[in-house]
Amino acid sequence: MIERIQNLLHSDQMGKWVRPFFTQVLIVLLAFVLGGFVILGIGADPIAAYAALIKSAFGNVNSIAETLVKACPLLLAGLAITLAFRAEFWNIGAEGQLYMGGVLAAVVGIYFTGLPPAVHIPLALIAGVLGGAIAGFIPVILKAKLRVNEVITTLMLNYIIILFTSYLDQGPMSDPIIKAGISRRLLETSWIPIMIKGTRFHWGIPLALLITILIAFLLSKTMLGFQIRAVGENARAARVAGVSINKTIIWTMILSGALAGLAGGIEISGVQHRLIERFSPGYGFLAIAVALVGRLSPIGVIFSSVLFAALIAGADTMQRVAGVPIPVVYLIEGLVIIFASIRSIRIRSPFRRKVTA
Repeated sequence: MIERIQNLLHSDQMGKWVRPFFTQVLIVLLAFVLGGFVILGIGADPIAAYAALIKSAFGNVNSIAETLVKACPLLLAGLAITLAFRAEFWNIGAEGQLYMGGVLAAVVGIYFTGLPPAVHIPLALIAGVLGGAIAGFIPVILKAKLRVNEVITTLMLNYIIILFTSYLDQGPMSDPIIKAGISRRLLETSWIPIMIKGTRFHWGIPLALLITILIAFLLSKTMLGFQIRAVGENARAARVAGVSINKTIIWTMILSGALAGLAGGIEISGVQHRLIERFSPGYGFLAIAVALVGRLSPIGVIFSSVLFAALIAGADTMQRVAGVPIPVVYLIEGLVIIFASIRSIRIRSPFRRKVTA
């Protein structure tokens, strides 16, 4: 029995899954260990701090629900980054695409009256998808036609769209009573229903999981997925094989923007129920880390989105219970990002077969 288990662990098929997972677990653990030394350095107890973090993120049904509510936009935006990065299109604009999706979802939720929920909710989410797709199309068409660097265009579009959102919240869409950078409330017919009473756990979360499965299928089983992987791994060889590079990256970025836009639409329709200035605490930027820690794998992104959501959910509790400043949580996030980004460092897996002479 033991020999069979050893053979399974040493097998190429198992190694394909175990070694990457083991490496990412070590990366996260190393970041938390180094973060623990920082916590010790400021005179706090790292064990108490991490216990408070875990309890706040996973201590009861409500805390788990809150963590998953925060993981939902991270998951979808992380998928958006994963798609773009797999095609080696460096989309730094998921935050702006997320905001644009939120804006159009809010427009549908506020101004489209007289619709039943069965129509209003999907329409709001479709609007979010379109908003993100439009925001993703602009930089990719500039890249494809004019060779404009996508890092610059996607990064700059973030701030343009965020400022546009602020303008709407303080002007045309502002709440006439509150007048504090917040829009009127969306009609209740556009709200995504709650799944678990007493929490904010909504139906957008299982929708995000379903989309994750579809993206995994797209990347591994479809022609577009093959083209995305081919362009990302070797664009020259892909071109020789007859793959249209421009067409592939255009469709990839439309899908990438659509996913980020859906994240914004779900956040507005399922959580905020208003268009709020800075309604995202940086989900689109953090999604880059989510994608990297998830090794640009849709399934890996599920776990990394929950990890970063737990850090967000537990930051306040760590400060209140253990006296750990919130910037220390940002430091831990940064360490995870740094270790995940250093591709030149290879951590040897204990499951790797030893080479004998």
